[in-house]
Amino acid sequence: MGSRTTPHDTDVNAVDLGAGSPSDDVVAGAEHLDSLLGLHSVKGTHYAQFRGVEQRLTRVVGALDRISRALVQTAEGPETLVLSVVRAVQEHLDAEWVVFALCDGELDRTGPRHLMLTRDGTILAFEGVQMARTPSHLPDEVLNRLNDILRNQMGQLVRPVVDDHHLHVPVHLDGEVVGGLSAWTPEHKVVDSADLVVMRILARQAAVALLNAALLQESRHQLERAESAYAQATEQAADLAARNAELSRTQRELSAAMRQRLVTDERERIAREIHDSVTQSVLSAGMQIEVCRRESDAPTAERLAVAGRLTRDAVDQLRSVIYALNQSPSVSELSLGEVLDGLCSMHMPADLETEVRVSGRVRDLPDDVQHAILRIAGEALFNTAVHADASTARVALVYGEDTIALRVDDDGCGDPAHMRKVMRAAMLGDLAGRHRGLANMATRTAELGGALRIRRSRLGGVRIAVEIPVHDRAATVRDTRGVR
Repeated sequence: MGSRTTPHDTDVNAVDLGAGSPSDDVVAGAEHLDSLLGLHSVKGTHYAQFRGVEQRLTRVVGALDRISRALVQTAEGPETLVLSVVRAVQEHLDAEWVVFALCDGELDRTGPRHLMLTRDGTILAFEGVQMARTPSHLPDEVLNRLNDILRNQMGQLVRPVVDDHHLHVPVHLDGEVVGGLSAWTPEHKVVDSADLVVMRILARQAAVALLNAALLQESRHQLERAESAYAQATEQAADLAARNAELSRTQRELSAAMRQRLVTDERERIAREIHDSVTQSVLSAGMQIEVCRRESDAPTAERLAVAGRLTRDAVDQLRSVIYALNQSPSVSELSLGEVLDGLCSMHMPADLETEVRVSGRVRDLPDDVQHAILRIAGEALFNTAVHADASTARVALVYGEDTIALRVDDDGCGDPAHMRKVMRAAMLGDLAGRHRGLANMATRTAELGGALRIRRSRLGGVRIAVEIPVHDRAATVRDTRGVR
């Protein structure tokens, strides 16, 4: 089959309605009507020509309907769109074979890359089409055309090809040939220029619609990936929240256990000191009283007997106190301020008034910081109880944004300057192990990068003030000799 040139539409003759005779106007108007309708005579052939024009218009309208039905398949995906285009060509031309293919390297994100349709509606493709069958044999002209397009060996195919029973139009996008659309018709079907126009419209719009379908599909995939990522992020956030809650609960339990251990250690220390010092002294005094009673006259011996009973009662009371101190109560649910209040009750004599004040945003502190605060408070309260001869002691715990501060004030007889001097001497090892309490407080504070100050209290006695950073734990530990 040889190619032929597509016929041009008949030019419309110009009509000058402003000059000439009426008969000339009628003739000119008739010729103009003939050019529009394709009618060349009003004689016996008029009806046949009119019927031909009507059939031609009907075919064009049907073709446009097929085009519109093909193009609205964009939202259904690329495969459905390509199949709709190929079916529109097959229906319009009553074609025996229709081939649609994209050149290798063009529209890489789009599929299917090729598709064929037979006259009986069978869909064929070698790959990439779920609803297609793999062809067992193809006519040579169809297989060659498919290979030429796929391999981008277009040659003369970059321009339309029109034969009596064959049509081919290139698929253009942005001025470039990206594929081809070909059809072969049976012997009774001869293609014309209207068929070429239909094929061109389908080929041009199919390329754009195919690209849009690919973009739409990619957008859907991106949306699905985003939804999946969001679901994973939500699940991870929930898991992280659960882990954080578990970590916080564990941290609280560890802090409570640490506070319990500190209180227990402090009570045991006090019990040991009472047993090793006070109780032994009272027992020694009772023994001396008993020796003196035996060597004294009756009135003196009677008084010494009373003193002996009092010492024995004191020893029994001390033993009860030691037993009570060794039976440590649970402080697992107590806050740091409440534990400090408990320390006051352990250290302070009955005639000493105590008070604990907590200010700032209360929160959990690192274990080593809590440990240092409780140890320092215990040392300071013990000094107040034993050495200060005070009637009032006040403990203040202040939570700052990134610090924790402890102040222990009393109204006793202590001298801040003398205590600072004794503390420095103890830290240098010049006191043979005495007054280590002050040195221990300074050392604990310095190890956490904090500062300890000994000042005159507004109550009249001594103030032990400690400030420890909570967040900036990497700060350089201050020299303990810088204690003021």
